[in-house]
Amino acid sequence: MKSVIRVIDHYWWQLTVVILIAISVLSLTPFEHLPPAPGSDKTHHFVAYAAVAFPLMLRLPRYWYCYLLGLAGWSGIIELIQPYVNRYGEWLDLAANVAGLVIGSLLALAIRYYRRNEI
Repeated sequence: MKSVIRVIDHYWWQLTVVILIAISVLSLTPFEHLPPAPGSDKTHHFVAYAAVAFPLMLRLPRYWYCYLLGLAGWSGIIELIQPYVNRYGEWLDLAANVAGLVIGSLLALAIRYYRRNEI
């Protein structure tokens, strides 16, 4: 597990950009029928935004509020654009996204705290 965290810590900005691009493309690609996936749509939103927040906050927690606001804003913009690309924009999706951002950030900060206090 420590080696995975080290890799995430080293490639934090590349991971953040790739995940954010993947979220944006998948959120704005028009589908006639969404492919079946296990779990709830809100769970997918939660996990995706937790994944984008985690490497960012693992590396740069000093400006956490700016990053969270920026990513939440990006999420809101995507939700507003979705009806124009044959998708559904929902307020509950935005809430799941923000919850994912918060939990992903808190998990990263907890790991930073644990690593700092290791013997």
